[in-house]
Amino acid sequence: VWYAFVNPSRRVKEGEEIQFGGLSLLLKTDVGGGKWIVRFQSKTQLDKIISHYGHVPLPHYIKRDDKPSDLRRYQTVFADATKMGAVAAPTAGFHFTRPLLRSLQGRGVRFVELTLHVGPGTYKPVKVNEIEDHTVDPEFAELTPDSADVLNRVRNEGRDIFAVGTTSVRTLESAPIIDGVIMPFTGMVDLYIKPGFQFKVIDHLITNFHLPKSSLLILVSALAGRERILDAYREAIQQRLRFYSYGDAMLII
Repeated sequence: VWYAFVNPSRRVKEGEEIQFGGLSLLLKTDVGGGKWIVRFQSKTQLDKIISHYGHVPLPHYIKRDDKPSDLRRYQTVFADATKMGAVAAPTAGFHFTRPLLRSLQGRGVRFVELTLHVGPGTYKPVKVNEIEDHTVDPEFAELTPDSADVLNRVRNEGRDIFAVGTTSVRTLESAPIIDGVIMPFTGMVDLYIKPGFQFKVIDHLITNFHLPKSSLLILVSALAGRERILDAYREAIQQRLRFYSYGDAMLII
């Protein structure tokens, strides 16, 4: 069973089957906003179907069709291909190459893996007058026991935790904390981080430059302060840095 966007040429209803490309798709539940819970009826393995018919979900502001090279370029080197589900890559991770990861590990930096299936809501603009009234869509996230254990050991050693990307921030800050211990979890998260939020897990953030009127811009403002972020963006524009998915990064300390 999958969540999917369905944009048919005629009105459809729950229980209908859609045929395309030799495939059969059962429309189970209309959850609104063009999103449905669907089930593929094909006996072919779903990963093969996606590989054959699917496209790389490039952000809407990239005005071109996807290319085969995007399968490699629009992906981090540490992505786990067995955990499909995101509609966008965690683009702050694009700045990390395998040689850089090895170099950092050689300097004693520890890395923790986590999962967050970035949903289409990541592109949902803030349209309300008061940012407190904005909401974010639920996304699947997982922090394994091994990863939580590393985080707790790092904290006990008095070392800082750097999040790579806003996806990592939302996952880590969604983790339950019991008696000061970060707990593993698996489930849906809809944490909306805005100014006034008390960060309990991360200390610093590596992130790209975000779209205006986005919840991600609000998140970084919650961590660094609105005026500091605006100053940083002005400087980035003056220095002609690149913004968005394939752009440059900033380190919030």
